[in-house]
Amino acid sequence: MTTPVITVLLPVYNGAAEVVRAVDTVLNQTFGDFELLIINDGSRDDSAAVLDGMCDPRIRVVHQANAGLAATLNRGIALAQGRYIVRQDQDDWCRPSRLEKQLAYMEAHPDCGLLGTWAEIWVGDTPSERVHDHPVTHGLLCFDLLFNNPFVHSSVMLRKDVLQAVGGYSTDPARQPPEDYELWSRMARQCTVANLPERLLIYREMPQSMSRTGDNPFQDKLVTLCAENLAFANRLRVPNAACIDVAAFTHSALHRLSPRPSMRRMLQVVQGAGERIAADSGEPEVLRKTEERIAILRYQFMLRQTHAHWVRPLLRPLRNLFNKFRSR
Repeated sequence: MTTPVITVLLPVYNGAAEVVRAVDTVLNQTFGDFELLIINDGSRDDSAAVLDGMCDPRIRVVHQANAGLAATLNRGIALAQGRYIVRQDQDDWCRPSRLEKQLAYMEAHPDCGLLGTWAEIWVGDTPSERVHDHPVTHGLLCFDLLFNNPFVHSSVMLRKDVLQAVGGYSTDPARQPPEDYELWSRMARQCTVANLPERLLIYREMPQSMSRTGDNPFQDKLVTLCAENLAFANRLRVPNAACIDVAAFTHSALHRLSPRPSMRRMLQVVQGAGERIAADSGEPEVLRKTEERIAILRYQFMLRQTHAHWVRPLLRPLRNLFNKFRSR
């Protein structure tokens, strides 16, 4: 048998009810030179039996004791035969041309190590009017990565050699989850990153996977990663107080603020990062996004200084409208 070009990596945990449909959308791709590597991470439902009943020759099933998502993905990377690795989640669906279009881009852009796509958002089996239409160019994505994650995890195609060079997913509990944001941040320092401006994935919000509702268990880790990214963009070896303060405001983690946050120093951090990314990428549009981020930071700082946090829920509809307009 020849070595496949692509390994589609699909971790499963208690996914018996959804995984068959997800697998079908992979098997029905217009590009066929791939293996589908499914790793059952110690599921306690009928996932093992469902997976063992799949007989397509492109499917390879591995069972293991529960190890968690990051460790499972690293095992998949080690087992993968393809030179490209595609992420797929057990409850998301691919459009038929996804692999073909992502591969064509990656082959035409050998400097790109991470390629996502836009995505439709469905609630279960029902389409919504919401989408994940993130920036597509390297500079804008690097700027967004300073603050949060502009990639849909189950939409990405990755070069295996770049993944291995940066060490794969972190399994350090102090740094993940979010294992995807942590990895993309490191990859963007070593290679070009991009998104295809086409919705090639259906991202399904399922009750068991909606981890960002209510209290955010990732808040402190998001602050840590955000501060590290700001420090790197400012040529700092470690985050200073201003980097951490910007990150704390960004993720509403006021308990992480320094005793006396300096607006001047925070603005220097954001402005410096934006100017360097714009210069390095040759994308002046990054400077506009920098000004938008500075305006948001001023607003957040004003709320804290005036003790007006109670007004934030009242302004949320306006902020959502602004974000929707900005993403167009």
